[in-house]
Amino acid sequence: MLTLVKPQYITNEDGEKVSVIIPVSEYERMIEELEDIDDVRLFDEAKKNNEPSMSFDDYVKQRRAK
Repeated sequence: MLTLVKPQYITNEDGEKVSVIIPVSEYERMIEELEDIDDVRLFDEAKKNNEPSMSFDDYVKQRRAK
């Protein structure tokens, strides 16, 4: 979900933007979305390489058995 955020900027002595201040909730949302995107990328890569796969339920059962 795209939300409109009004970031604040920290500038250097030349007036160039060097950092951004955003609300913590927005930062956490952005991190979560980036992690989701990375999961999709890893999934696509595994499918492309024809790597073996298993259902999530089977994976959980396997992890619990260890």
